[in-house]
Amino acid sequence: MANVGLSALTNQRPSARGAWGWLVRSEVGLAIGVIGIIVLLILPIPAFVLDILLSLSITSAVLILMTALLIKRPLEFSAFPTVLLVTTLFRLGLNLASTRLILSHGHEGAHGAGQIIKAFGELMMGGSYIIGVIVFAILVLVNFVVVTKGSGRIAEVAARFTLDSMPGKQMAIDADLSSGLIEQDEAKRRRKELEQESTFFGAMDGASKFVRGDAVAGLIIVAINIVGGILIGVIQHKIPAAQAATTYTLMTIGDGLVSQVPALIISIAAGFLVSKAGVEGSANQALITQLAMNPASLGMVSALSGIIALIPAMPKLPFIVMAVATGVLAWRRSKKAAEPEVKIEAAPVAEAEEEPISASLAIDDVKIELGYGLLALINDLDGRKLTDQIRALRKTLAADFGFVMPPVRILDNMRLATQGYCIRIKEMECGAGEVRIGSLMAMDPRGGQVELPGDHVREPAFGLPATWIDEGLKEEATFRGYTIVDPATVLTTHLTEILKDNMADLLSYAEVQKLINDLSPGQKKLADDVVPAIVTGTSLQRVLQALLRERVSIRDLQTILEGVAEAAPHTASITQLVEAVRARLGRQLCWANRSEDGALPIVTLSPEWEAAFGEALMGQGEEKQLAMAPSKLQEFIRGVREAFERAALAGDSPVLLTSPQIRPYVRSIIERFRGQTVVMSQNEVHPRAKLKTVGQV
Repeated sequence: MANVGLSALTNQRPSARGAWGWLVRSEVGLAIGVIGIIVLLILPIPAFVLDILLSLSITSAVLILMTALLIKRPLEFSAFPTVLLVTTLFRLGLNLASTRLILSHGHEGAHGAGQIIKAFGELMMGGSYIIGVIVFAILVLVNFVVVTKGSGRIAEVAARFTLDSMPGKQMAIDADLSSGLIEQDEAKRRRKELEQESTFFGAMDGASKFVRGDAVAGLIIVAINIVGGILIGVIQHKIPAAQAATTYTLMTIGDGLVSQVPALIISIAAGFLVSKAGVEGSANQALITQLAMNPASLGMVSALSGIIALIPAMPKLPFIVMAVATGVLAWRRSKKAAEPEVKIEAAPVAEAEEEPISASLAIDDVKIELGYGLLALINDLDGRKLTDQIRALRKTLAADFGFVMPPVRILDNMRLATQGYCIRIKEMECGAGEVRIGSLMAMDPRGGQVELPGDHVREPAFGLPATWIDEGLKEEATFRGYTIVDPATVLTTHLTEILKDNMADLLSYAEVQKLINDLSPGQKKLADDVVPAIVTGTSLQRVLQALLRERVSIRDLQTILEGVAEAAPHTASITQLVEAVRARLGRQLCWANRSEDGALPIVTLSPEWEAAFGEALMGQGEEKQLAMAPSKLQEFIRGVREAFERAALAGDSPVLLTSPQIRPYVRSIIERFRGQTVVMSQNEVHPRAKLKTVGQV
């Protein structure tokens, strides 16, 4: 019973605290504060409440200034524009409330608007309201003309340059992400920070107008209070004109100073905040680091101060103190600066700074260079970002061919055409082209010319006729059955074909080791038994490269290792090892080249050509070479072209089927004029594959 009652009381406490917690939540507190400012504009408040609110205004301004001084980066105080708006509205509300008290209770004496206003008025006026007016005018001019105008100009320029530099910064982030230097989360964080930076400086540019408007409103309110107060005191309350001028001027100047001092403090905070762009660390660290770290500058200041102290009729003590202080600081800084030099000279490895030179020797496996006009592809707002398509391409190629392509580095190149691009593999140019930002590429699937107005070109990946059309013609082009491609996809398609043609060169020894290390424990045991006991890692790399050169996937690495392990004891020829592995991959090869009906379309070699190739093989064993007359080769090439053109007209994409002995040599000829043609041997046809003969050479 006791336990049940205790638990019931315990469960009731959070709800009781939650009722109060709802009232002190930050968003509710802010809403109540804004409502309170509106109340100040409408309802009168007592003088003692005004004193409390004025003290809150002054202390909050000091807090804002200290925060702006001590933060390390401007974005750490990204709420400053909102704070500036709220504090400006708060001061205007206090101005209206104090104006109501001055005009309604000013005849009672200088204390009619509260003790703080009276104290400020007496302190600043020094017994003369003319002095108070002059001091107030100077404060308003300093705030309006110097601090606010300067910080507003800095914010305006910072906002402009931040927005202009956004595409370049975005491209740098995406290039680092594509090249693998940063992860996806880090890229998101940098993009978010870049967005916050542009929003912050844009907001600061507009928020500075609040302070300028506040200064103008302060001048108008002061004029109204003085003139209106004197008229009310003389006409309504029958106060002598001199007494009314002194009393109402004292209260009005006190009210203006109480408002303008916090405004000046917050304006100074805004100036510190916008002027810290690009400087790391708090304000005191930045100033000390950049002003008091140069011994020569400090020495010149010390000498100049000493010279000024020697001028007749000049007060000597202040300049002597400054000369001694800066001289001591210059001596200490010069002594500290000399210490690292001694350490560097004594160090035995003083010439170890060769890293930049060695770093310059590194080359990028895959690189895309963009003209200046194509930078928009990096930050496409329509969701077709080039970097996203490249990431998807790398995943697709990894699934299709069995290894992860190296990261793609994206750079700008001012030497290219404005809308041109260049694709490099191992720093060598492998493809180039142009795309049109703001246009779409239309292609006729039948291979004809697109009959729409636009720029007629050749598609860069396959050389087909294409036309760059305006985006407004997209619906009409779709209605006519044309294929529509955006600029980023055109470039990505070109990159895809280049990567497929150069996959063998991109499979390095390190990538092969990575593939082996990523195998499952059972497959890893097979790899350890084969490499290097049966074949070397370099030989395995050459086998895999030969497969990729014919666009055969190496994803089934276990089967490839089994084929190498079976054939390696009998031959050291890479060609023979590749043929043995291809025989093992027969099911995969037949499946990859099947037609829509599930059958494998083939074009066979006639017995005459089989015999001709067999007779043209010269040499013994692993040193066989093809020695066929050039006229005979030209006849063979014509026959292959005619056979495959007839098959293409019939809608088939067949493979060329040969005997196992001559397949490598036939392929070496065909790849020179029909690189996309698949050449298979009879040993590579899976027993369950359905064959469909569509021609003969």
